[in-house]
Amino acid sequence: MFKTIKNALKTPDVRKRLLYTLLLIVIFRLGCYITVPGVNSIVLNDAMGESTGIAGLIDMISGGAFSRFSVFAMSISPYITASIVIQLLAMIIPALEKLTKEGGEEGRKKINRYTKILTIILALIESIGIYLSYKSSGIFVNDSFLTGALVVVALVAGTSLLMWLGEQITSKGIGNGISILIFVGIISGLPSAITTIGALVITGGFNTVGLITALGILIGAIILVAGVVFVQQAERRVPVQYSKKVVGRKMVGAQNTHIPLKLAMAGVIPVIFASSFMTFPAMIIQIFVPDITSQTGFLAGLYNFSIATSTSNVGIGYSIANAIVYLLLIVGFTFFYTYATFNPAEVSNNIKKNGGFIPGIRAGKPTTDYLSSIIFKLTWFGGFFLAVIAILPMLLRFTNLNVAFGGTSILIVVGVALETVQQLESQLAMRHYKGFLE
Repeated sequence: MFKTIKNALKTPDVRKRLLYTLLLIVIFRLGCYITVPGVNSIVLNDAMGESTGIAGLIDMISGGAFSRFSVFAMSISPYITASIVIQLLAMIIPALEKLTKEGGEEGRKKINRYTKILTIILALIESIGIYLSYKSSGIFVNDSFLTGALVVVALVAGTSLLMWLGEQITSKGIGNGISILIFVGIISGLPSAITTIGALVITGGFNTVGLITALGILIGAIILVAGVVFVQQAERRVPVQYSKKVVGRKMVGAQNTHIPLKLAMAGVIPVIFASSFMTFPAMIIQIFVPDITSQTGFLAGLYNFSIATSTSNVGIGYSIANAIVYLLLIVGFTFFYTYATFNPAEVSNNIKKNGGFIPGIRAGKPTTDYLSSIIFKLTWFGGFFLAVIAILPMLLRFTNLNVAFGGTSILIVVGVALETVQQLESQLAMRHYKGFLE
């Protein structure tokens, strides 16, 4: 591993990509500490307190930027929501579907442009909602229109800058830019989590029960990470044989290869999608009813149901109902994203056109049905695994364990880390270097 890092740093192109990525990460972390203009910093700490609910989820992804009310307070969440909406619209609008599947590079550029426009619109709506929600808390220097406009513009500009940083990391750095920013935001809370676990042992002197609890949490986290790595890396290899054929003036011999089908083909995308989908009602409600937390009725119930994913300050009934819906959404988004990225009929046609076949399966529709059956089973297992890991911390909230980490956080961190390492592997493999996983 250390030899690989050394080789990566010795390679000019890879070193340039790594340093560029680190530079943009530093800019992101610095921006998390730049408070929005018009905010009274003296009142801010008392007013914000401990972020819970939708605020807690945004604060986790943004690396604490929300609790500091920085220019990156909204993080990249509007872009994630916009991506979900565009992908859903592509399933029901023929023009968008054609643009996605047959548009090529130009089509991807147009889809990306539509996503950016929708991101700005959602960021504008969310920033107005945030301003109205905290307007009565006294954290702003005054209640004038100019102050409100300044806060909204600063928040929208921060999200736009993060969107640009993500694109630059993807094109000129290492890894997926948006995922890297979410990854960095989550792991920035690692020191706080370590402090929380350490407090179990040393609070009021040495505590044996606290030590056992801390060890249990650490062992559970290690097992959880190992399970996530195993499922993320596991794959079903479908054998494919190609018969001899004439290419130009040469006879190309028969080849044996395979189609690697990942057990969790969708990765952590379904968890991010489901989290954004579940908390979206709370965002909208807060815009129109800033003091919703002190009210009762249908809207208050819907708000509590929506935020139960990320807080334990609601009733057990809301948490159980939320966990069930959250589980179904993760499984549903897993199927949606998997079938959106892998088309069994298209793969079957490509195999047939190239003179290939799966041993024991006839070409054409039987091959499509066979691949569909495999994908269906793998997706069920992968989606259910993601759902269980994501809702497990929600269930542990009702025990005496003080869990300093979440299943969603671990899924995102491990998934992004594996994806980034694999991309670095491919960069080094092109230069004939051994990688981390060899």
